[in-house]
Amino acid sequence: MSEYDEEIPDEDKVAIITDFIVSSPPGEFNEVFSDVRVLLNNDNLLKEGAAGAYAEYNETQFTPCPIEGSEEPALVTKHGKLDGGKYLDPRTKKSFDFDHLRKEASNLEDAEVEDVDGYRPAFEKAVTEYTKDHYEKGACSVFGEGSTVTACIEHHKFQPHNFWNGRWRSQWTFNKETGEVTGLLKVTVHYYEDGNVQLVSEKKISEKVAVSDETATAKKVIKIMEKTESEYQTAISQNYSVMSDTTFKALRRALPITRTKVNWHRVLGYKIGAELANK
Repeated sequence: MSEYDEEIPDEDKVAIITDFIVSSPPGEFNEVFSDVRVLLNNDNLLKEGAAGAYAEYNETQFTPCPIEGSEEPALVTKHGKLDGGKYLDPRTKKSFDFDHLRKEASNLEDAEVEDVDGYRPAFEKAVTEYTKDHYEKGACSVFGEGSTVTACIEHHKFQPHNFWNGRWRSQWTFNKETGEVTGLLKVTVHYYEDGNVQLVSEKKISEKVAVSDETATAKKVIKIMEKTESEYQTAISQNYSVMSDTTFKALRRALPITRTKVNWHRVLGYKIGAELANK
């Protein structure tokens, strides 16, 4: 028996499938889950070992979840995770159970929300307006804890019929005691027509604002968000243009291995001549 015929321990199988699931491209969780299920061929092990991976994927992807009675979805993130596996929607002041496979909320209950001396609702109003102005179908949730306010924004476009999917995520944290503002921007795009190319990019930001009243402070932070996110998106677009003209071309041969261009007209002539000779 060769080393490749040895049985892989269950814990190693779980580690492998967990990595596959957590690394699923945006909009392709169901496809990856189905493939992993076939490869593993053990639903009990999948259910017991990979349950945590479903939650990790949705939390890191800022998965939007429709909430009954609200026009705005809630984002599933670690910032809104509560005891007992529930999640918080600070906008409606509700907690909910979340089915990580079906992406559905249930068992809504009233919940306490930290307002951080009024800064959280002021930021929620400002960030919601900003998201609607800058992201066609974006969603946001704003959380409060102690002296900090954390705003999460998610926007995605899934185009499987055109063989690509993409997601934007940004997380902004403001400390009312120090005025410190930190941001984390993430972009993930998967293109898979006649190939498999992924863009995974992120940028960290650190700024500081003068803390004043809640509304004025929220506006200052929004200005930082708008400037930084616009510059980042522009830089990514420019890099793509450069890559298409240089990097991607460098991955392909300018000439075939014979170092001579193929004369397709001559090849076609040979083919036609051969067919006529056979008649």
